[in-house]
Amino acid sequence: MWESRTLPRLKLEARQKRRAFLFLGFIVELLILFGRGGGGKERMISVLKAFELALTKPEQREWARLNSPRKIQDFLDGILYSHESRYRCPLRVLQERMAHCFDGALFSAAAMRRLGHPPLIVNLLANDQDDDHMLALYRRDGHWGAVAKSNFSGLRFREPVYRTLRELVMSYFEEFYNVDRKKTLRSYTVPLNLKAFDKLNWMASDGALERIGGRLDEIRKVHPLTRRMIAGLSLVDERSYQAGLLGANRASLYQPSRKRDRKA
Repeated sequence: MWESRTLPRLKLEARQKRRAFLFLGFIVELLILFGRGGGGKERMISVLKAFELALTKPEQREWARLNSPRKIQDFLDGILYSHESRYRCPLRVLQERMAHCFDGALFSAAAMRRLGHPPLIVNLLANDQDDDHMLALYRRDGHWGAVAKSNFSGLRFREPVYRTLRELVMSYFEEFYNVDRKKTLRSYTVPLNLKAFDKLNWMASDGALERIGGRLDEIRKVHPLTRRMIAGLSLVDERSYQAGLLGANRASLYQPSRKRDRKA
C-alpha cells in the first residue's frame, strides 16, 4: 500500500526537479546570450553571474564558501563518487553532490574561475589497462597546482609548488595504478581552457560536456615516458597499493577486462 501511494509521488517529484533544472539552464543560456555583446571580461562575468543566479540560497552559501583551491578540494572529497559513465555539469554537481573525475574537474575549474583563475583542465591518459584521470589546474606565483575528484587518495589535490606542467603531472605517476598494481600513466594533454565553451553554457548545462570530452581527444598530447622506461616499470608495493585505495569505492574501480572509461 505504501508503494502504491508513494511511487507516483516520487516520480512526479523527479519530473518536477528535471523540469526545474532544464528551466534554470534555459535562463542561464539567455543571460549568457544577452551578456555576449561586451568584451572577454564582461562575458566571463555574465557566465558566472548567470550560473550563480541559478542557485538556491543554500547552494549560494555553499558556493561562496569555496574561496580557495583547498576548500574546493574539501568539497569534492565530501561528496559521493559517481560510478556512472554520464557527465554532470558544475550546477548539477552542486545540486546532486556527486561526481567522478570529469565532473569534478569541471566543477573545480568553475569554482576557481570565480577566484580569478582561468578555467583550465588537463587530461591524464592511461594505457589500455586503466582509466584516464582529469585535473583542474591553477597557478600561484608562477607555479602549478591542481584539484581533482578521485576514488584514489593519491590522485587528488596538489599544492602550487610545481614549476612546470610536466612536474605537476609526473607527481601523479607513482599513484596512478590499476587493480593489478601496474603503473599506467602514459601521457597527458596540453591544458584546455573551458572559456571556449561558454557559449554552450558548460557550467549549467550537461549538453556541452560531450563536446568538451571530444575536444580533449583532439588536442595535443605529451608523452613523457620512453619505451625503455615503460618496459622497466615495477609493480606498486602492497602497502602503497592499499594506502591509495583507503576509503575507495572498490566496486567502481576499473577492471582491465571491462570497457574503458574516464578514471576514478
